[in-house]
Amino acid sequence: MAGGIMAVIQFLGSLTYGVMVAARKAGLLAICAIFLAGQVAAEKVHLIAFGDSLTAGWGLLDHEGYVPVLRGWMESQGEDVRIVQGGVSGETTSGGLARLEWALSEELQGIIIGLGGNDILRGVDPGVARDNLRKMLEICREKKLEVLLVGMPVAANYGAAYKAEFEAIWPDLAKEFGVAYYANFLAPIQNSAADPLSFMQEDGIHPNAEGVQRIVLGIGPDVQAMVARIRAK
Repeated sequence: MAGGIMAVIQFLGSLTYGVMVAARKAGLLAICAIFLAGQVAAEKVHLIAFGDSLTAGWGLLDHEGYVPVLRGWMESQGEDVRIVQGGVSGETTSGGLARLEWALSEELQGIIIGLGGNDILRGVDPGVARDNLRKMLEICREKKLEVLLVGMPVAANYGAAYKAEFEAIWPDLAKEFGVAYYANFLAPIQNSAADPLSFMQEDGIHPNAEGVQRIVLGIGPDVQAMVARIRAK
């Protein structure tokens, strides 16, 4: 009888030990799960789209603008990316330079710079625009930001010399600073087989909702490539 009782006690002791081991393993698994979840969350990439009314989505409903549509496109590609709206309507390269540093919060890892269109409309000296953009790129380099520099087309009525000098700014600076370059923000509209004006608002300057969709399909892969470079660092 006593031997039977001892056997039961030993069995219960072994069972308790087994439960403790299982609990410890479960606890370790839970800790690992929390850690891995934190690692996944840390992989979110933080960008800012910094520009003028084209970036700000002038004349469109909030969800139709360039930044919200780009966010949606990136999500559809499986990218965990936050894109800060950094567009200001009417912004020139001078205005952009003046506000750049305070717009760059600590968590930002990359910037899409889309400025120069209003300089063109106002006939600003290309040398001034070039200097402003160079200083912006110097700030971005100091802050170790990945950059996508976006160019703008110049209409032929500004004259061949002005057009050539202004359009050379973006590729020249991209090469100088070793940053990515997207030649023409409006290319997906201008190069469409359909009438380009059908993708523009009545002012002929700002894209409509369908135009924004086309723009994002054009620039999206370049933004995605920038995100990949950030993750690879």
